[in-house]
Amino acid sequence: MSNDKLHQLDQRYLRMARIWAENSYCHRRQVGALVVKGNMIISDGYNGTPSGFDNVCEDENGVTHPYVLHAEANAITKLARSSNNSDGSTLYVTASPCIECAKLIIQAGIKRVVYAEKYRLEDGINLLKRAGIEVIYLNINDNETK
Repeated sequence: MSNDKLHQLDQRYLRMARIWAENSYCHRRQVGALVVKGNMIISDGYNGTPSGFDNVCEDENGVTHPYVLHAEANAITKLARSSNNSDGSTLYVTASPCIECAKLIIQAGIKRVVYAEKYRLEDGINLLKRAGIEVIYLNINDNETK
């Protein structure tokens, strides 16, 4: 696949992840993630509470509850309940992965991570790079394509 075609696909999947983030009930930040393998979405996730919990991410002071799952964690754990596997796949996520999600990404066999929003801490990104995972920052707001 040409670099131009891959770049176009990266932009499209990131836009789809951004739309998927709208499913989140979190007020502070809505994050979406897609796992793509062989040009097919094999899993998706957004930040939110575990199954069976009320869809309330923050307490009355606006602080995120410690049990809220990140979008990447939701997408990866959803794979565990499916017949798909993420070995060699690409993760598209609307925000930079934290270190805890980076560990899950490494263990899931994901080989590329494309993200759209930088976070003040870069320890997750640094860990992914150290593990040999291709990490791409792509600000889709800079160059929207149709």
